[in-house]
Amino acid sequence: MPKLDRRDFLKLAAALGATLAWGCTTVKPSSSGWRERRDLFPHGVASGDPDADSVLLWTRRPYADGRESALLLVEVAEDPAFARVIATTSAKVQAASDWTCRVLVGHLPPAGEYWYRFVDDEGNGSRIGRTLTAPRPDDPRPSKFAFVSCQCLPEGYNNGYRRMIHEDEQATPDERIGFVLHLGDFIYEVVQYPDQAKNGRFDRKLTFPIKYPKGKVVANNRFWVPDSLEDYRVAYKAYLLDPDLQDARARWPFVCIWDNHEISWNGWQSIQEFAGTDGWVAGQRLKVAGNQAWFEFQPARVLPPGSKLDTFNAPTVQDVVLKPTDFDDTGLGTEPNNLAAIDSLIIYRALRWGRHIDLLLTDNRSFRSRDPGNREEIGPLFEGDTLGFVPEELWGPVDAGRAFNGGHPPAKLTFGDKSVDNYRVAEAPQSMLGAKQKAWFLDRLRNAQATWKVWGNSLGTLDTRIDPQNLPPEAGTWKGKGYGLMSVYDWGSVWHERAEIYDTVRDAGVTGLVIVAGDRHSFWAGYAAKALPPAAFEPVGVSFVGGSMSSVGGAEANEYTQKKENNPTRALYIAEDKDGKPQATENLTLRHGVRSAFEYAASKDVQKALAVRNPELAPHLTFVDNGGHGYATVRCDADRMVTEFVCIPRPIARAPGNDGGPLRYRVRHEVPLWKAGEHPRMTQTVVEGDVGLSV
Repeated sequence: MPKLDRRDFLKLAAALGATLAWGCTTVKPSSSGWRERRDLFPHGVASGDPDADSVLLWTRRPYADGRESALLLVEVAEDPAFARVIATTSAKVQAASDWTCRVLVGHLPPAGEYWYRFVDDEGNGSRIGRTLTAPRPDDPRPSKFAFVSCQCLPEGYNNGYRRMIHEDEQATPDERIGFVLHLGDFIYEVVQYPDQAKNGRFDRKLTFPIKYPKGKVVANNRFWVPDSLEDYRVAYKAYLLDPDLQDARARWPFVCIWDNHEISWNGWQSIQEFAGTDGWVAGQRLKVAGNQAWFEFQPARVLPPGSKLDTFNAPTVQDVVLKPTDFDDTGLGTEPNNLAAIDSLIIYRALRWGRHIDLLLTDNRSFRSRDPGNREEIGPLFEGDTLGFVPEELWGPVDAGRAFNGGHPPAKLTFGDKSVDNYRVAEAPQSMLGAKQKAWFLDRLRNAQATWKVWGNSLGTLDTRIDPQNLPPEAGTWKGKGYGLMSVYDWGSVWHERAEIYDTVRDAGVTGLVIVAGDRHSFWAGYAAKALPPAAFEPVGVSFVGGSMSSVGGAEANEYTQKKENNPTRALYIAEDKDGKPQATENLTLRHGVRSAFEYAASKDVQKALAVRNPELAPHLTFVDNGGHGYATVRCDADRMVTEFVCIPRPIARAPGNDGGPLRYRVRHEVPLWKAGEHPRMTQTVVEGDVGLSV
């Protein structure tokens, strides 16, 4: 970011809906009379989106005495005792923004460590927060960040944050985390009330911390979801009472994007879809409300169009059910209410952290086209199918539409002995990013100057490939011609647009591409490649998915849903070891093939399972743990990038003490920087613990 003067910072602060504090004018001890009253600032403090000159600060100070607004004093210091205060300002909180406060602190030295707090007019103060500014773009020192996702308050506990804090406190200054990248599902808008969840969920004893003031029932009375701005606000306030999350936000600046649950479970653009509900649900009003609540509770450097100081400028929209004719040729709904809703907050953006990190953040929900696999036309192909996998040869034309096979898509879509007319034959390829965001992203990729180009997005990019052609006869009959996909909803199946991105990386000679993502509730590591054998396998980068912070993962669910009786494919997902303990054979299925999974289920012997692996199945994967919880860290320097998976046991109870409890494992993935035209190479080390069937 170029150096800004005070006037420019003031304009930026106003655009961000923030108050400006100007740093380093004088240095003096605090005279605020601060006395900590966390009860009056119940949701803590936070900071976000730092650059080399500035950082956004946040708190919430509610009032219940009938007033509409109040002023807080903000103090920023070079020391935790506030003997060296370098910036102060007055910031407004008001009922219109649910008493939240955003302050942009500018004119700070780069690579700095600072402490901040808020004080009301009676001297009642927030807790003290710590934040950091980014190094200068030419700073050659190594940089480190953590990435997290998927924290479900009613289902589990954020022990991963406690572990992260503990390890960071023990680390040397040059090995500490600079920022936390949150890749989505900061909240879950779907909640259950006691009458809907009488028996818990898998290993979890559910809690009920959220009751919506309004809300609406969806999915055949299985869930409640928000139906107003106040509902979304209630969710954030409940999540921010969690002590581990609150402590993490008080220790590091967060850089956040959203996934689906910040707005709507199966939402895309401003459309909602719910199981048990026919058709699309008009969600323009709730898309705006969800955007506003995210803006109010996340200190992010985002620009709501026409925003006023301290408030979100919510457009007035009507809920309109979109029709197929309301979409343009790229899949964007051009109906005015849809456009106003999704444009009410734009969160894709870029940040720079020293010489070694260009961070590019994308929004995978607001602009994506309709999921072509979620169409009734494809249903007849899967009637009577018991396996649930999608054949690659079918998915190719479904994903690419009219662009398939160089613009010559088949007239029919076929699976086994069934076929339907190709409903995608005249339609554009599916898009996760939308045309405008994609153009921005590809331009930023081509022109990124840092050593490592980190693409942070909410959805994993690694294929969930499976080889059901090798199933034993008793497991079922695969009607595909070869490989299949276990799931088709994220970047692992958006092949055409993903190939466009990867081809841009290759053609522009971009090196150091690192993709970090969430959403899958599991740890994955591997290579970013547009195609797998028997096609040419040509990685252009490396790709990681982080385990969930607390949300239920697939391995846990399989222990309950994959019954032992009359279930011929159970071995693909779960089996017991020699001691009767459940093991996630799904990791073997995805990494090594169905023969390995069935062999392990029969022999309980890992080496025998690996001896029958399919080497062509997954050269893109180096690690899969379908039951992993915790977080990951990324350390970048001029020569290499190291990602560590820090996996904790299932967070079904809050860990006692201050260390977050024991670890399941720590795995290090090391990637030397490669040159243009070369392929990346990753080495893997199990530093501690037992990774089970993950490798």
